[in-house]
Amino acid sequence: MSTDDRRLKLTREQEIWGMALQVERLHGANGWLHIASEQDRLLKLGEFDGVALWREVGQCFEKLQKQSSSTQ
Repeated sequence: MSTDDRRLKLTREQEIWGMALQVERLHGANGWLHIASEQDRLLKLGEFDGVALWREVGQCFEKLQKQSSSTQ
């Protein structure tokens, strides 16, 4: 099975969690600012599905941050 085949089998939830993890990896605790910026950018473009996607990413990111703070 190629890498592309595996990627196509991800659920939407897995993709969203993957995005949240990537934001956390790249931006750390300030990832919320990146998420908000993406939502603002897409809202200005009228891309409401994209705004909804980033809202879901934000919810996952928030859960990651809560988990990180509770384990420290």
